[in-house]
Amino acid sequence: MSNLSTFVKRIRDIMRNDAGINGDAQRIEQMAWMLFLKVYDTKETDWEIDEDDYVSIIPESCRWRNWAVDDKSGNAMTGDTLLAFVNNTLLPVLKGQDVLNVDGTIKVEGVKVNADTPIKKSIVQATFEDTNNYMKDGVLLRQIINIIDELDLEDYEESHAFGEIYESILKELQSAGSSGEFYTPRAVTDFMAKMINPQIGEKVADFACGTGGFLTSWLKELETKVQTVEDREKLLTSIYGIEKKQFPYILCITNMLLHDIDVPKIYHDNSLLRDVLDYTERDQFDVILMNPPYGGHEKNEVKNHFPSDLASSETADLFMSVIMYRLKKNGRAAVILPDGFLFGTDNAKVSIKKKLFSEFNLHTVIRMPHSVFAPYTSITTNILFFDRTEPTKETWFYRLDMPDGYKNFSKTKPMELNHFAPAKEWWNNREEINIDGFDKAKKYTVQELVERNYNIDLCGYPHEEEEILPPKELIQQYQEKRASLNADIDRILGQITDILGISLTEEE
Repeated sequence: MSNLSTFVKRIRDIMRNDAGINGDAQRIEQMAWMLFLKVYDTKETDWEIDEDDYVSIIPESCRWRNWAVDDKSGNAMTGDTLLAFVNNTLLPVLKGQDVLNVDGTIKVEGVKVNADTPIKKSIVQATFEDTNNYMKDGVLLRQIINIIDELDLEDYEESHAFGEIYESILKELQSAGSSGEFYTPRAVTDFMAKMINPQIGEKVADFACGTGGFLTSWLKELETKVQTVEDREKLLTSIYGIEKKQFPYILCITNMLLHDIDVPKIYHDNSLLRDVLDYTERDQFDVILMNPPYGGHEKNEVKNHFPSDLASSETADLFMSVIMYRLKKNGRAAVILPDGFLFGTDNAKVSIKKKLFSEFNLHTVIRMPHSVFAPYTSITTNILFFDRTEPTKETWFYRLDMPDGYKNFSKTKPMELNHFAPAKEWWNNREEINIDGFDKAKKYTVQELVERNYNIDLCGYPHEEEEILPPKELIQQYQEKRASLNADIDRILGQITDILGISLTEEE
C-alpha cells in the first residue's frame, strides 16, 4: 500500500457519500468487519503453510480471497451484485445460516461451530453474530473493499505500520457516540501494564476487554522480556478477555490477530452472568488489568450471581467482586474505578471494600486528574493497585496533577504516557507530600481507613475549579453522594441509639 497515512481518510471520504452510513459509529463498525475478514484471510494463508491439513471454516465462496480481491480482470463483483452477495450470502453464512436455492436445497452452508471447534475458527461466527452491512451503494462498497485489500499484511513493516493505523481507528471511538465507552486512553493502559510488571509465563485477564487496549499494552510490555522461542510461545498464550458487546468484540479479535495472537482467547459473553462462588483456581489469573464499565445499574437477575452482601446494583462494584474472586493467590491487579467507589459507604460498597482490605493488599491508589476520558465522560477516576498476598496493612494514596500547560485533556490534547512520569518517579521512592496544606501523597494504616468506614476519598484535588458536568453525570454523582451520606447518617444514628439505649420509632 502506497500511503498508509491516508488509509482512514480515503475510506471516510467514500463512506460519506453512501446514504446508508449514518455517523462515525456506523462508519467504524462497517470498516471493522471488513478489516477482520482481510486480516483473517492473511492469517489463514499462514495457517495453510504451517498446517498441512488446515481447512477453513469459511466456505470457499465467502473467503476474502475469492470474492473481495479485484484482479483487474473486470470480473470482480460490484454494484447491486456485490450488495446482494454481501447481504444475502456472505453475512448470513458467517452468522451460521445456510443459504438455500429456490428448491430448498443448500446453496452455501453456514459456518458451523460446536464445542470441539478450535478458537481460531469459532471466532468467525462469534464475530459476525450481530454484524450489519450499512452501505447501500455497491459501487462505493467495492471502492472500500479495494482500499482495504491494498494492505499487504504479509509484509512485516507494512503489517506493523498498519497496527499503528488500527490504533488510530480505535482512538476514533472516543468521539464515535456511545462507542467511546470501549476505549481507554493508551497512556493509561500502558502505565498500568508497566507498573504491574508482567513476567514470562503469567496470564492476564480483562473481563470487560472492549477493543483490547489493556491486552495490547500487556503484550507490548511483556515483549521486552522475551528471550527465547519458548518465551514467545508463552507470550502468545498469555491473554484472556471477555467482551459483552458485539462491536468492540470484533475490534478486539482483529486487534489480537494483528498482534500475532493466532488463538485469541477472547469470548463474546457477559462476565456478570456466572455465580462468583462457582469460580475455582482454574478460573483464576496471575494478573488482572481492567477498566470496568461504571455508571450502569444491573437488574436483580444479575445481582443474584453474587453473595447478598456484595450484590450492588452498580456495575463497577459487581466487576470488582468478579476481579477478587478470579485473582490467583499471590496475583496482582490494577483496576480503574470512579470516585464513587472511593467515597461510597452504602452497605454493598462497604462490604466490597471490607473484602478488598481483609483478603487483599491494596497498596496503592493513584488518583487521576479530570478529563482523562474526555470527551466521553468527565467523571474522575482512580487506579487501584492490589495483590492477593496478605491483608492490607497500609495504603498509599498519590494525586497525579494535571500537567503544566493543561487545563483539560481533549481529543486534540490527550493524556500521554509521559504525563505519568511524576507518579512513576514517586512509585519507587515513596514519601508523603503536602502542598499548601493539602496532601498530594500520604500513607494510611488500614485501621485509619476502617475508622473512616472505608471512605477512601483521600488526597483529592482541592484547588480544581468546579466543572459543570453533563446533566446525566451530575445526577449520577449526586445520587452516589446522597447514598453515601445516608449510609453515614444511618451508621452514626445507630451508634448513638445503641449507646443511649433508645429507639427512634415514632411515638404518638
